[in-house]
Amino acid sequence: MFVGHYAVSLALKKFEKRISLGILFLAVQFVDILFFPFVMLGIERVNIVPNFTQSTHFELEYMPYTHSLLASALWAGAAYALFRWVIVKKNSVALVVALAVFSHWLLDLIVHTPDLPLWSDASPKLGFGLWNSAIATFALEGALLLSALWLYLRSTSATTAVGKYGMIVFVILLLLVNVVNIFGPLMGGSKVAFALSALTFYFLFAGVAFWLDTRRS
Repeated sequence: MFVGHYAVSLALKKFEKRISLGILFLAVQFVDILFFPFVMLGIERVNIVPNFTQSTHFELEYMPYTHSLLASALWAGAAYALFRWVIVKKNSVALVVALAVFSHWLLDLIVHTPDLPLWSDASPKLGFGLWNSAIATFALEGALLLSALWLYLRSTSATTAVGKYGMIVFVILLLLVNVVNIFGPLMGGSKVAFALSALTFYFLFAGVAFWLDTRRS
């Protein structure tokens, strides 16, 4: 799952308005933000396989340190501790960030092929395989994102014209990016290029979300 993860960010703003939407955008993708550097360092492994599923061109071979259920819970716990005792020092903020981090595994479970380990690579691996249907994958991500956008707009108020329309335009752009991501051809075959492009999008989207969120109260 790609842009569908951001639905959690938009929805969680209803419950904790003190946390920036940009932070939540990073939190829901945190395990992927770790995964790609781990791949480049050889700690975890991904194979570029054209049309591995209808929705993806990659095989996730080895990723127990980021995408196992145990690792996801530990990373969520680390995020909670960081925001509870170091950064914001508010329990509700820390809980929301931790939930955002852990939500990544729960949503990945729906779309991944059985490649999500429970703890180590030798443990049972889960994945319901929605990626095998490109249309169903896009429909689910779109439905999640649009529903969360509705919730975000109802729970916040625009303070500028950009704040009134900006998030709607941004979500439409995310959906268009996802059209290319799911239905588009494989762009190059380098793992490094794949990793760098993914990381660029994660931080770019988080920056836009942060800026637009400041235009609403």
